[in-house]
Amino acid sequence: MKVLIIEDEHRLSDNIKDYLSTQGYLCEQAFNFSQAKMMSGSYDYDCVLLDLMLPGGDGLDILKSIRSKNNGTGVIIISAKDSLDDKLKGLRIGADDYLPKPFALPELSMRIYALIRRKDFKAHNQLESNGVVINLLDKEVTVKGTPVTLTHSEYELLLFFISNEGKVLSKMAIAEHLSGEMADMMNNFDFVYSHIKNLKAKLAKAGAPDCLKTIYATGYQWKV
Repeated sequence: MKVLIIEDEHRLSDNIKDYLSTQGYLCEQAFNFSQAKMMSGSYDYDCVLLDLMLPGGDGLDILKSIRSKNNGTGVIIISAKDSLDDKLKGLRIGADDYLPKPFALPELSMRIYALIRRKDFKAHNQLESNGVVINLLDKEVTVKGTPVTLTHSEYELLLFFISNEGKVLSKMAIAEHLSGEMADMMNNFDFVYSHIKNLKAKLAKAGAPDCLKTIYATGYQWKV
């Protein structure tokens, strides 16, 4: 799961990134308005943590820009501006949650988890497709009761495919999901092929073969 942290306080931003990284999130950072506008407009994120008071502009304008894309990105406002008017204005524009500073990092993590679960997995803690069962809270995968041990990247890849069940995902989209903005600087996507090959092999060994279909010259599809 990819999270964009838009926060001008470098120490706080780094603390959030370090903590969420231990929870399995891929985190990227923006420290001012122009950087936040560029990153939120160029890349897709599962969740954006948005400070309202940014150098160079108003965080609410970033929120408007994100919502204009209609891509379902979750947005949690994290700001010291905790007046009722600011909160209501952000929620009216399209924020999903509002967490005033200071806050505990475990609470922030659970807010993100709850938001992504509501948006992508219909408020369930368990996801199932083609005999593959994922316990979202414990991050455990089983196939017909058999545990499947996945790397972090393989787990994220599996979630990405199942949450986009039936859609054809390009190699670039997969690379961006796994590595964020670094995907733009890659010469090839060999690591994508490697992760998909390993994921398919592990699922097949556990009793779920042929879940992933290769679409020639286009990408990959999780079969419905």
